[in-house]
Amino acid sequence: MKLSKIDNLDMKILSNLLNNCRESDRQIGQKIGLSGVAVRSRIEKMLKSKLIEKFTLKIEPHLLGYNVIYLVTTGQDVNEIVKQVKLVGEPFFVVPCVGGYSACGIVVKGEVEQKIAIIKNLLKQVRILNIFEAEDAGIESNLTKTDLDVIEQLLKNPREQIDVVAKNAKISSKTVTRSIEKLQENPAFQFTLTYDPGKIKPYISHAILCVINGDVETLLKALRKQFEDHFMQIPFIAKNQIALFLYSEDIFEMDEMVQKANSVENVIAVENFMPKKISLPQDWIRNGIKENRKSERLHLLRI
Repeated sequence: MKLSKIDNLDMKILSNLLNNCRESDRQIGQKIGLSGVAVRSRIEKMLKSKLIEKFTLKIEPHLLGYNVIYLVTTGQDVNEIVKQVKLVGEPFFVVPCVGGYSACGIVVKGEVEQKIAIIKNLLKQVRILNIFEAEDAGIESNLTKTDLDVIEQLLKNPREQIDVVAKNAKISSKTVTRSIEKLQENPAFQFTLTYDPGKIKPYISHAILCVINGDVETLLKALRKQFEDHFMQIPFIAKNQIALFLYSEDIFEMDEMVQKANSVENVIAVENFMPKKISLPQDWIRNGIKENRKSERLHLLRI
């Protein structure tokens, strides 16, 4: 189905769902000045047109006991890159971009430096722009076996009603509610969606990657102030880099945003990327749940 028109209200709805797809239509409507019915109608329109591809979960791999390698390449088919890195670990995000660039996140177990060396060897014919281990943010993994049951159900439909999740997981609605509330409070866990960047026209989806030299929180506040009206989702932070996920009305506004980011004090380099597709593979989550169910660290939640 061809999407008739995307406007700023659609973009605000999309942004809200990207950051928390469990928000109700009514809650989103209250934020942007629409009724819940009007919000639902717009979401249905975006689903039918495949602008919204699917609702999904984004979990920081450290939460399930994995290490993470970030990889940025250019000049090679992303499917071939994914095929190679699967010999080392599992992809948890894959983003091919305009201009031949590709960004991947890879979950691995074991010695990370050794894994990075293997990836470099596997991709000898590929120009690697950046490869590094993600820092563990130190977020406590206090997941219970009951939480894992709830997550497993939510993988099927992150917007599922609590009573349906409870019935399928064979636990009480009260327990499911408590578990979901805990997950929503954890910054390593996100209810989100994947979308087709090519279908948000006339807007342009892009990511401005800022290499910084200074306090991350201070710089994040300065960048938020510059672009708060154009954020699509929560910025991504890794070591000395902040990735801002933005949307612009045209290439001229996009260029202005790049220049603004460059002018922020202690931002030492800026790159602009335009995603062609965004994938969040989930095989590693299902495998992680199976492995963590065996762990003595987990405890059963009393119902």
